[in-house]
Amino acid sequence: MQSSITREKALSLLQKHNKEPFHILHALTVEGVMKWFAVEQGYGDEAEFWGIVGLLHDIDFEEYPNEHCIKAPELLTAGGVNDEIIHAVCSHGYDLTVDIKPEHQMEKVLYAVDELTGLIGAAARMRPSKSVCDMELQSLKKKFKDKKFAAGCSRDVIRFGVEMLGWELDTLLEKTILAMRSCEESIALEMTELGL
Repeated sequence: MQSSITREKALSLLQKHNKEPFHILHALTVEGVMKWFAVEQGYGDEAEFWGIVGLLHDIDFEEYPNEHCIKAPELLTAGGVNDEIIHAVCSHGYDLTVDIKPEHQMEKVLYAVDELTGLIGAAARMRPSKSVCDMELQSLKKKFKDKKFAAGCSRDVIRFGVEMLGWELDTLLEKTILAMRSCEESIALEMTELGL
């Protein structure tokens, strides 16, 4: 799988439709996590592609929150993005807003980690270190079970993602912590460079 768009152009397209620093941060986080998983899952030569899918996955959310994954094809096509990326982006809205099922391993990973990165990010901000670098699995599991914590992050979506991957929940939680550790510093730096 090859990307039809450079990372620079993908970031510019993201920023055209997303102004909120929180949304940019989420996009960069999912990008970094997806690149980590690409290597970890044996798709290292596709890491850039996985990353661009992560970067653009919420392209339509800020402007069209009620048409999430429905408006995305229009925005992405206008930005010169190919059908493979469009399918992958839209598939993370499967059974929520669209009927495009995640098929490739990359699409299943995106579906599973999207909400989870939000939950881990919220848990990290509660820590004295404000970092995921010293977060342990047990601590995250407690937050996951507490329905009131980061209530906007759907546990059902995460569980369905785990099911699609054929993993244990703990495996996904642990891997995603490691993935977020791998890119935390570079994302903070990029957010500063973007003036956000």
